[in-house]
Amino acid sequence: MSSLIRTVKEDDRTDWVAAIPFWSVHVLAVIGIWRLGFSWKGVAIAALFYYVRMFAVTAGYHRYFAHKTYKTSRAFQFLLACLAQSSTQKGALWWAAHHRNHHKYSDKPEDVHSMKLRGFWWSHVGWILMHKYDATEWQEIQDFAKFPELRFLNQWHVLPSIVLGVSLYLLGGWTWLVWGYLVSTSFLWHGTFTINSLAHWLGRRRYATTDESRNSLFLALITMGEGWHNNHHYYPKSTSQGFYWWEIDLSYYVLRALAAVGLVWDLHSIPVRIRDRRMVRKERPAAGRPAEALPLVAPLGAPAAASVAELDPAE
Repeated sequence: MSSLIRTVKEDDRTDWVAAIPFWSVHVLAVIGIWRLGFSWKGVAIAALFYYVRMFAVTAGYHRYFAHKTYKTSRAFQFLLACLAQSSTQKGALWWAAHHRNHHKYSDKPEDVHSMKLRGFWWSHVGWILMHKYDATEWQEIQDFAKFPELRFLNQWHVLPSIVLGVSLYLLGGWTWLVWGYLVSTSFLWHGTFTINSLAHWLGRRRYATTDESRNSLFLALITMGEGWHNNHHYYPKSTSQGFYWWEIDLSYYVLRALAAVGLVWDLHSIPVRIRDRRMVRKERPAAGRPAEALPLVAPLGAPAAASVAELDPAE
């Protein structure tokens, strides 16, 4: 195993030429703020376009295209894809296909951005700067690949970003372009990427999944609900990643509002019997010795499955 991981690391050196556009956005954001000066109006603009597009990433790329946790019309799925791609994170079909593959092999050698196997830097940003991962894994996304408009968007994935940038400049000049796209996108990238990196290190584990996924309120707040990552890996089909009322999931709240007006429907919830089949740590004292922590076990006679996805897999 160690030799395989070492080989993967050696083959996956950062492509610094491919990284130029990525780092250029960060540099231009800093230069833009320096030239324009700090302003709370700019911060508000950046926050607006951060959270609007974070919703499109979480509810569009992730919960709809990758996991099909709810249904919508063909027209609205196109709008979701356009808005998600304005985040400049490649095409909706590429994103969803890659993510489905990630769930198959999470924290195994085939998982291209495993923090457990390859470290923080690689899982957070290193892998995305490699041209070798640009290809869409079509075998993973055949259900959505049947739509020609989505295939077009996937091929020309930068178009929504260009449209957004031009629109922002026409709307408010350099201030809106710098804060609404450059600053907002820089933070949006790293907010999204924390789920690949920090969400497999920071927080608590409620369920004994086969990976290192964890739940974190902090990450849930900056990613509109994606921080409940251990919940998600336990039951990927749930539209809400916060399984209990106190687990804040802003993307789910927006989806509930959209469902109320008929734009989306059939939001999937985790059944209570599966949600409460949590893996708990129990202790059994040994004779003459302190109590020792036993392996995680499932209560009420439930099978000690590594992940409930095996019992009720995501589509």
